[in-house]
Amino acid sequence: MFHFRGVQLLGGPQSGFVLAQPFFLCFSRTSSVRVLQPKNLCSTCKYSCRYIHFGTSQRKIQVLDRVGVTPYSQRSVISYNKDHELLPHHPWNKAVTSRSISVAAAQNLFWEKDPKGGYGHKKKHSQKELIRDGLKELRTELIKWKDEVREKFEDDPIMVRPGDMDKIWILNSEESLEQWVVTSDKDHNEGFSSASLTLSPTGHGLFSGRINTQVPKDGRVKRAGYCNIRTIRPRKSFKRETYLDWSLYTHLELRVRGDGRSYIINISTAGYFDIMWNDIYTYALYTRGGPHWQVTRIPFSKFFLNSKGRVQDKQVSIPRDHVVSVGISAGDRINAPFRLEVDYIGVYWDPSHLETFAYEMYKVPKFTAGH
Repeated sequence: MFHFRGVQLLGGPQSGFVLAQPFFLCFSRTSSVRVLQPKNLCSTCKYSCRYIHFGTSQRKIQVLDRVGVTPYSQRSVISYNKDHELLPHHPWNKAVTSRSISVAAAQNLFWEKDPKGGYGHKKKHSQKELIRDGLKELRTELIKWKDEVREKFEDDPIMVRPGDMDKIWILNSEESLEQWVVTSDKDHNEGFSSASLTLSPTGHGLFSGRINTQVPKDGRVKRAGYCNIRTIRPRKSFKRETYLDWSLYTHLELRVRGDGRSYIINISTAGYFDIMWNDIYTYALYTRGGPHWQVTRIPFSKFFLNSKGRVQDKQVSIPRDHVVSVGISAGDRINAPFRLEVDYIGVYWDPSHLETFAYEMYKVPKFTAGH
């Protein structure tokens, strides 16, 4: 499914002439966003009319909000001439169109201001606290910067031999577990699942908890029952964000011991622009249960693109030089405890693996979702 994101009206009675451009106002699937919607459309084309199908007409605009549909006062009456140009003598006469096609979850407009989609809550600190905490970390950051400068001048590139496997995360101590973030639907008041990441009796990372698919009775959440662990984004000195470069490798390797349930491996490749903030490549992790460990190698060519929990129609191979984080999700909709023991997560190079992308793209008609 796809939807058109609405139109934002800017300015006021003294804001000058309007933009002489036909535009289409429509519903948004986000209940908390105020979006304008016309009551009447062109009777001929039933769509955003660009042609001269009717003469001068008026369309009353309404505002959709969380409680329902309410009139937007008399200022919401917009007039059009025969050429579908807005008449300049009416108020609110500056319009900015932001129409776009989305195959992800509903969004406000084309632009997003929150990289976490509303789930991020940053605590505000005073200037005194920032200066105090910054001075405490200054020595550590200077040591990191010194190592980066030395590595830059040495210019010693990484040489990978066939069959090499490099361990990126080894979960064998409390310090190694601090590189991971544990979340569940309960943390966002969207469910009752719980999870934790601790050290097992054998000294490995233990991702455990309980899946609960009970939906809160708030009239907002429709599905529940997920838990997730995710690595913290790598940073250089002075808290500068960076990426993991896995372009020399072909597989993701994990050594795990599960309970027979299926899990999801998520590789985040969040980009610079807001439309790429939620790009995640996903593949399934199947465990067989029992007392024995299993080594799983998943080719990077098998991962498929998701955005905000929806598989995208246009698929591309994973950019292995822009890896932000790796996560493991449990959400098979089985109301029962789960247990996944993780030894390490690494990358592997197989020179005989020549596949670049496992999924074929087909030519589809125009104006199809995502195309």
